Amino acid sequence: MLVTRGADRGRGWAVSRGADGGVRRGADGGADRRRDPDRSVRRGAVAVAAAVLLAAGCGSGGESVRTDGAASGGSGPSAPASSPAPASSPAPAAVAPAAKGGTVGAAGSACPLPVAFDVAAEWQPKKVEPVGDPDLAELNELLRQGPFTMACEIDAKPAGRIGFLRVWTGGGGTGAGQGGGAAPRAALESFVTADDDAPSSAVYRDVRVGADGAVSATEVTYVVTSALLGERKPVRALAVATPRGPVVLELGGMDGEEHTAMLPAWELAKRSLTAAGD
Repeated sequence: MLVTRGADRGRGWAVSRGADGGVRRGADGGADRRRDPDRSVRRGAVAVAAAVLLAAGCGSGGESVRTDGAASGGSGPSAPASSPAPASSPAPAAVAPAAKGGTVGAAGSACPLPVAFDVAAEWQPKKVEPVGDPDLAELNELLRQGPFTMACEIDAKPAGRIGFLRVWTGGGGTGAGQGGGAAPRAALESFVTADDDAPSSAVYRDVRVGADGAVSATEVTYVVTSALLGERKPVRALAVATPRGPVVLELGGMDGEEHTAMLPAWELAKRSLTAAGD
């Protein structure tokens, strides 16, 4: 992708997708805006993504599953009652948290946020701000997903991984459609269904995070199909409610291997999260 501002405006801008998966604004003074290669540039597929996620019932322990395909064989009238399609899956195996390298969220940190949490060693947090140049305003679509806006991007590349832990804020609306005021589960569903990369097999769980499980949250694991790479990869996201609206933490990764390698950083963020960052 290349966007150039004409010479009659005094300077040119180049926006390209780099080898590290980021979308960058040109080198003549603009700050970069990055996204992984696992996220489509166009934001027009929300309706398709929403249609793909079909409710498949609730499991025990606050867990439920949404799948992307119709049930096979056992869903017909002749299927035996004793062999229903599974409605839940076991929780992911526990992962030891990464070593702490810093904290984001509090006033004065790299990313002032409605929440605060520890960042893994060598991961680099950066505050995300809208593109101010009117000729590049369309790039701001990359910073929105449903009712949420990206507020902070924590880059794993300095630690040798390819991916990001991102923080999305919901603003001050009054319901799930506006982000603010929504319960964690409703807020998280609105975030997932707005993903352009056809989310599927979403498993939601009500969890407790933070020190001693002080914060109520909803966590989801799901799979996306990258429009750019044509590959399937896992994603995790977590939503909490705050006085300033819901906040979503999202862990991506270039592929499944990178995603798995970054789970200790995800676990560190979950165990240290507090719902009052600044």
